[in-house]
Amino acid sequence: MALDQYTYIFVIGTLFAMLDAFNNGANDVANAWATSVSSRSISYRQAMIFGTIFEMLGAITVGARTAETIKNGIIPTDAFRGDAGVQMLAFTCALAAASTWVMWCTRHSAHVSSTYSLISAVAGVGVATVGASKVQWGWNDGKGLGAIFAGLGMAPVISGGFAAVIFMLIKVVVHLRKNPVPYAVYTSPFFFLIAGTICTLSIVYKGSPNLGLSKKAPWYVAAVTMGTGGGVALLAAVFFVPYVHAKVIRKDHGVKWWMFVYGPLLFKRPVVDQADRADVPNYAVVQDEEEHSSSSTHSPESLSEIQPVSKETSTSDIEKTPADVESRQLTSKEIAAAGESKLHAKLLKNRGPMGWAMRTLRDNPMGAGEIYEMHNIRMLARRIPAMIVCGALYGLHYDIHAAQSGVSGTPEGKRMERVYAHAEKYPNEVEHTYSFVQILTACTASFAHGANDIGNSVGPWAVIYSAWSTGSAAASKAPVPVWQLAVLSATISLGLITYGYNIMKVMGNKITYHSPSRGCSMEMGAAITVLVFSQFSLPVSTSMCITGATVGVGLCNGTLKAVNFQRVGLLLLSWIATIPIAGTLGGVLMGLFLNAPHFAS
Repeated sequence: MALDQYTYIFVIGTLFAMLDAFNNGANDVANAWATSVSSRSISYRQAMIFGTIFEMLGAITVGARTAETIKNGIIPTDAFRGDAGVQMLAFTCALAAASTWVMWCTRHSAHVSSTYSLISAVAGVGVATVGASKVQWGWNDGKGLGAIFAGLGMAPVISGGFAAVIFMLIKVVVHLRKNPVPYAVYTSPFFFLIAGTICTLSIVYKGSPNLGLSKKAPWYVAAVTMGTGGGVALLAAVFFVPYVHAKVIRKDHGVKWWMFVYGPLLFKRPVVDQADRADVPNYAVVQDEEEHSSSSTHSPESLSEIQPVSKETSTSDIEKTPADVESRQLTSKEIAAAGESKLHAKLLKNRGPMGWAMRTLRDNPMGAGEIYEMHNIRMLARRIPAMIVCGALYGLHYDIHAAQSGVSGTPEGKRMERVYAHAEKYPNEVEHTYSFVQILTACTASFAHGANDIGNSVGPWAVIYSAWSTGSAAASKAPVPVWQLAVLSATISLGLITYGYNIMKVMGNKITYHSPSRGCSMEMGAAITVLVFSQFSLPVSTSMCITGATVGVGLCNGTLKAVNFQRVGLLLLSWIATIPIAGTLGGVLMGLFLNAPHFAS
């Protein structure tokens, strides 16, 4: 058959590859950044900016190696016997199955691994295409399903171990001191050294095949890595330490953020506005509404503010008095609806594009009759631009901290109160010091995610593109073009920005108590684990690593009660369920298309 007849498969495969990348950002990347946002070290919008930058850096400079595993490690290229059309169809079906499953889970705030979703779909497609005997079930030099799924058990445990070691180091060096604030300030360059070294090591030692950095001599790798990490630590000692010293030790409220450029001169700067306490945020996790006016943590009376009538809420329920509402236990849907109602009321007052879009949708409701009625067509012309703006900006305005807090008076709220009660709280001055370290560790974790998870989407897409452009199934062994890495890494960032709040609101503080010192330990442990696995070309789930790291740090409180194992159990169940569901979806799709009747023209 002529190659042109498969162009439509390439187009569909490209769309599903971008959808898979979008879901990756909305699910896995959102989970990775949930730690930083939960710890209040960084705002949601700042996380979006840094996440976009470092995701793309990690994907473009390091991501090609893991892509090779998904391209050629599960289904051997020679199994297709040179049929480029079948090969294109196989990976298109895998992308369709994986992206559909992850999108459904993200929409319902169910956290799953996009990595294992795609790998399972590829395996299912392989069974339907070339038979179970041709699929690489074993180790296959570290590229088979045996090696990949080994990470399902190893990665969370290893990540938890790394994170626990780092946090215990912080705990021994800083938290257990009688006066921990000076120790936190003066030892901070060491943790900048660790983060800077790991990030540099991942670039230089692994590198991109096009850069050829991995071929350099070991002494060169060691010199550049330690030199860069040492440089970061030196900059922290010269500029960061004096700034934080003036802010948290001298308690000078007159110090502005840009004064870090003064460096050591801040030690001699006279105190302009000294106070009894340092001017630092409160990093405590709260559940009461007074801390979050637009929170989803609300009293039963807030239910009466809901105006829309849904299937779950009848008119008689809305007309009930607050006393009637208070007499019964609110359902989770009613609580969520009340929280969204408050958030929407706040957004309606926004003066920016989001406020305009919300007011447009409110003031231009659809009229009676079908959608093709003329008055409804005119109304749609007004609503569609507003709907696009809402879809693009809603995630940036979502109240992540409120959604992550347990709801007071509910079983979830009581459970989280018990978890938080068994976690020791450290001074805000100490936590503020590590909030800066966590920004660097978060960027390192995001870089590691881009390096590893970009292979999920770009591997199958590279196969489809190579087969389509050359007409040969063997061409899929060619290196992944940098432009494909760039396009899909940008799509990952788009998913994080626009849809990631669905996952962020159920992660983070829902597992254990978060703080900057804990958060940077979690992110560093996860980053180390991902980079180690990526070095051996093993796609591993970043979300599994950060979850394992979160549990590992939570257990450092010395009791199992400091971890919400109900939430961990639900995550584990969703991970395990992903394998048969995604694999079955991929295999069924491929079987249907491959065996569909063919009509001669």
